This record gives sequence, C-alpha cells and structure tokens, in this order.
Amino acid sequence: MHKGSCLCGAVRITVTGELPRPTACHCTACRKQTGHFEASIDIPRSALSITGGDHVAWYHSSEKVRRGFCRTCGSTLFWDPLHHDWTAVAMGAFDGPTGTSLERHIFVDDKGDYYDIADGLPRNRR
Repeated sequence: MHKGSCLCGAVRITVTGELPRPTACHCTACRKQTGHFEASIDIPRSALSITGGDHVAWYHSSEKVRRGFCRTCGSTLFWDPLHHDWTAVAMGAFDGPTGTSLERHIFVDDKGDYYDIADGLPRNRR
C-alpha cells in the first residue's frame, strides 16, 4: 500500500498493490500544468482511493482528458483519461519511498530547451 497527498494535505490518496514504473511526460500541456515535466504512474481506478475528493478541481484539457489538482494548494495530482479504467497519479504526491523508478520519457519533441534528458532511458518523440 502506498499513500500520498497534496502539499496542504486536503487531498489524500492510497494505492493498493505495487506501483508500476512511471513515465515522464515532456508535452507542452504537462509542462505548463506542473512548471516542468510531469512524472506519473497509471493506476487502475479500483486500486486508487481518494480522500478529500471535494478539494480536487478538474480541468478538462481536451474532450478525452481531465487534469486534477488541489483547489486549495494547487498541487498537481491526476491526469485522468475519461474513457479508460485507470488514472495517472503524479509521482510527487507520494509520501516516502515508492520502490519504483522511471521507465521512459514521452513527448520529448516538446521538451523545454533549458534541460537535457541524460538518464539513458527510452524516449518517445510523441
């Protein structure tokens, strides 16, 4: 079981089971939402419990995806594809060790020019 929260603690999450390897997304939307690139893991909705869900604000960034953040402190928490049975949870929301590490980078064609990706992990242009 893994636990986490937003910065102010109004939203708390619990994930049952082992965490998969996260993906780092460098797309323009993720960079603008987080202020840098975003790292998250896809969690089946049945394994994700959210306490304080009334503090989550949802921004529909497209017809297919909504992005969740704490309406009190602004913490980036979720990337939620509406027509799938999973929700991506931001790695920064987890408390303590996660026991996982990045698997790959995606949308590297959109990455900021102020940093390099030098970890040797696989990269997807889109």
